[in-house]
Amino acid sequence: MSAGAYDAILLASFGGPEGQDDVIPFLRNVTRGKGIPDERLEEVAHHYRANGGVSPINQQNRDLKAALEAELEARGIDLPVVWGNRNWAPYFDEAFRELHEAGHRRVIALITSAYTSYSGVGQYREDFDRTLDETGLRDELEISRIREFFDHPGFIGPFATNLRAALDRAPEGTHVMFVTHSIPTAAAAASGPEHGEGGAYVAQHLAGAEAILREAGATDAPWSLVYQSRSGAPHIPWLEPDINDAIDELAGAVPGVIIVPFGFISDHMEVMWDLDTEAVETATGHGLHVERIPTPGVDPVFVSGLVDLVLERVNEIPHAERPHLTDLGPWPDHEPQGSVRSEAAQSA
Repeated sequence: MSAGAYDAILLASFGGPEGQDDVIPFLRNVTRGKGIPDERLEEVAHHYRANGGVSPINQQNRDLKAALEAELEARGIDLPVVWGNRNWAPYFDEAFRELHEAGHRRVIALITSAYTSYSGVGQYREDFDRTLDETGLRDELEISRIREFFDHPGFIGPFATNLRAALDRAPEGTHVMFVTHSIPTAAAAASGPEHGEGGAYVAQHLAGAEAILREAGATDAPWSLVYQSRSGAPHIPWLEPDINDAIDELAGAVPGVIIVPFGFISDHMEVMWDLDTEAVETATGHGLHVERIPTPGVDPVFVSGLVDLVLERVNEIPHAERPHLTDLGPWPDHEPQGSVRSEAAQSA
């Protein structure tokens, strides 16, 4: 593919409900194929219900789309941004048709997941393949996603800046808790067995945590990697420890905890409920100083970094020259999905 061949950006995300009537249909989408009855879904819908049935993730993606468009315009880059979701409107089929109808053929997908896992990589590839087939656009669109950006300076930088500020406010000896979404241990291992027992998923998080500490000038701070949002059958092992269990273990041994939600790019529902509500309540119940630092969201450093990641593909930057802050990176590119027929084939 020649430089400059891309003509649009797909902002691809998870999606979320935008009202009480959306909650159960949204959860059906998330759990499709698992046969979970609505009664059980209602039991896990309480954090959405408590927020009026609205997940903040859709507005956060609207804000990110606008920030990306502003950054692209400021740099003089003519790449329109179209937004699509896996589990709620606007769905990928809408986004793919919008891209095609506007005349776009080679698209860079910007996935709102920084790490390697089935949910962050495999499911998006499956959804893209299915959507290309269902829309009949497999020979009309080519989708190439940016690499996983867990150690890109644009992602690490905002966490490091906010961690440094939080440590300056915290009592000496405060423990830093790097938290991400738990996944089944088998899924973690499958994400890259060559990286050890926890696969690429755990290795990337450990390396990213060390990079954040280094960039924050806090390599001497006590820290640990913990997990949140475990779901699924109790007999299936998931990555541990859960953040609440880890806080219980630390109580009495440290004066406080700083929660770094570096598994996520924005303050969506799982951050607000599992961390701001449950984990903070656990910490304050033990009398601990507690602060949860922000996710990157639309931090200018993060937005600029995402555009840099897009331009890596547009300008075909050699792998060795791509910025990264860990020994694991830069993570390799993914193969394109779909294809664009030649002009001769299309006119035949």
